[in-house]
Amino acid sequence: MKFALRGRAAYAYTGGKHFDPALPCVVFIHGALHDHSVWTLLARYFAHHGRSVLAVDLPGHGRSEGPPLADVEALGSWILELLGAAGVPTAALVGHSMGSLIALEAAAQQPLRCERLVMVGTAWPMKVSEQLLNTSRDQPQAAMAMVNAFSHTTLAAKPAVPGPGTWLHGANLALMERMQASGAPHGNLFLHDFQVCDRYEAASAAAQRLKAAAHLILGTRDAMTPPKSARQLQELLNAQVQTVTAGHALMAEAPEALLTALKAALA
Repeated sequence: MKFALRGRAAYAYTGGKHFDPALPCVVFIHGALHDHSVWTLLARYFAHHGRSVLAVDLPGHGRSEGPPLADVEALGSWILELLGAAGVPTAALVGHSMGSLIALEAAAQQPLRCERLVMVGTAWPMKVSEQLLNTSRDQPQAAMAMVNAFSHTTLAAKPAVPGPGTWLHGANLALMERMQASGAPHGNLFLHDFQVCDRYEAASAAAQRLKAAAHLILGTRDAMTPPKSARQLQELLNAQVQTVTAGHALMAEAPEALLTALKAALA
């Protein structure tokens, strides 16, 4: 489904169902160098179980036109504008990694429009090592390989979604490479996204404005945003925490366990 935002096309996947703004809505927000496709299983489940779904492509990613926006605050505003364009008064906001910070910011900017906040594979501060930032700038292909390795704890998923024996490392790296190539007209998208995470400092102020219940879903083996790195966020938000046996790529490594956790968070 496409919308016109600020004179540019914005895309959101609706889970294989006609979008009905009158239904309770769930908005899925992807992380760095990803697009809506990382949410396919979750989006389809909720779209076929009484919810409307918007799994977005952020500006400059996937099917949404660029340029990419400069920071978490601007991206939070963009999410709220998309809700307005879709005719959605309130929604549950679900974000992964960089997307979790965007979900928090959107929920804080207009607290009455967020009925539930779910932050997946999250941490705050979400600092990025100087080495990774430098490699992202000078050798983005090598940096993508590093992040891909850090994000996974297994080579292939058990028989489940997306299918028996799917090569998780290869699929994720291919997605990142595609996003990097499509964002080339606007610069180094990989570096941009990781700088967006690294620079966000407003979580404490955002938490004070938040009115919705907050939930964190964390991977027990996550090397990118280890569960211990989410403790400050948990305290700021007075959030409920669920854990899933997975690395940072929870949606790919443990799709069914993540779905179970998300159903509980949105119940």
